[in-house]
Amino acid sequence: MRVLLIEDEPKLARSIKKGLEEHQIEVDFAEDGLAGKRLSQSSGYAVIVSDIILPGMNGIDLTRQIRSEGNRTPVLLLTALGQTDDKVAGFDAGADDYLTKPFEFRELLVRVQALARRPVNSYQAQPDLRFADVVMDLQTREFRRAGQKIPLTPKEFALMEYFLKNPMRVISKQEISEKVWNLDFDTGTNVIEVYVNFLRKKVDKDFEAKLIHTQFKTGYILREG
Repeated sequence: MRVLLIEDEPKLARSIKKGLEEHQIEVDFAEDGLAGKRLSQSSGYAVIVSDIILPGMNGIDLTRQIRSEGNRTPVLLLTALGQTDDKVAGFDAGADDYLTKPFEFRELLVRVQALARRPVNSYQAQPDLRFADVVMDLQTREFRRAGQKIPLTPKEFALMEYFLKNPMRVISKQEISEKVWNLDFDTGTNVIEVYVNFLRKKVDKDFEAKLIHTQFKTGYILREG
């Protein structure tokens, strides 16, 4: 397995690189965002691990740019910022996971290994999905309700897609974490609740019939009424 590490703190970069290599993971290293962007264009990386605060180009802009170019390599962002809003910005840019400094190397290793096992194209099996007056086109990445086009961020789209693939069934937060965020553990924030609320504002707020419902203490369900 090969990992691209983008980190401008020399001591931390050396520590991460040494730890990964001790677990038979090859590491290419860049110390600024622009160099990391160039290296990311090489094929063969299982995961990209990038700090957010970087010289040249920050990790969120880097992630957004590589996603716009069609690069679907899983991205793990490292940051000293732990607020939900910061994590939302990273996820909306196309990041797959977030790790707040300081962290134990074991946690970084587990997350890198989990992302490396993740199917990169897990949401492209069907041409479109339909429920009630909703249509989601997976080819064009367009979402419509009652014929009205509603723009969704990449993570909002992925979450709504999972609801549409599992209608009329209660979906727990743990399942959403595993299937949409591809994590086997809690992110430590209310980011799932935040994204469900984002979807409700876009998908339900302006329509009489509500589709996304909370099932008390168990999760969420997509149903009419």
